[in-house]
Amino acid sequence: MTVEAVVFDIGNVLITWNPERHYDARIGEARRKEMFAAVDLHAINDRVDRGEPFRQTIEKAAKDYPEFREEILMWYHEWIHMAQPAIPQSVALLRALRAKGMKVFALSNFGIESFEFAETKYPFLTEFDRRYISGHMGCVKPHSLIYEMLEADCGVGPERLLFTDDRQENIDAATARGWQGHLFEGPEGWAERLVDEGLLTRNEAGL
Repeated sequence: MTVEAVVFDIGNVLITWNPERHYDARIGEARRKEMFAAVDLHAINDRVDRGEPFRQTIEKAAKDYPEFREEILMWYHEWIHMAQPAIPQSVALLRALRAKGMKVFALSNFGIESFEFAETKYPFLTEFDRRYISGHMGCVKPHSLIYEMLEADCGVGPERLLFTDDRQENIDAATARGWQGHLFEGPEGWAERLVDEGLLTRNEAGL
């Protein structure tokens, strides 16, 4: 089926997302493991991704777990250091697709405030034709509703959407709705898929 729009996840597709690495560098692996065993920071961040206020949510968690107060507050104050660096080849593929006239959308689990901040550090986040950010939508992948909302808004049939994401459950939820999917395991494999689909030449894809 001909692809009419390409849909990018952001975290670990266009921008590296690795809180554990940052905490290991800042507080040491042992302390980080102790904290993550006691505090489900990723689940707390999921609430931010659903639209809860970023700072207040993290500050409440810090209050709830006083033994890790300073470390939990890093999730807010040092968030951008957990979301870096960009993945240059993926950014180049995004831009190459747009240069060919292909519609390019973002579909990402991302908080409202954190996404606004990320835009100031990563200008390519403003370059999508449409952006579907979970914090604004009130639901997250892999819930089927977020895919349904994108379909209803973009005007492209699900079978003509090609979606890349680094999490298999998010791809599975999309393909269950008829989308074409690609599990992102690195920009080279994604580039090859775009070439195989006839969306880019090998030169355009940097291969």
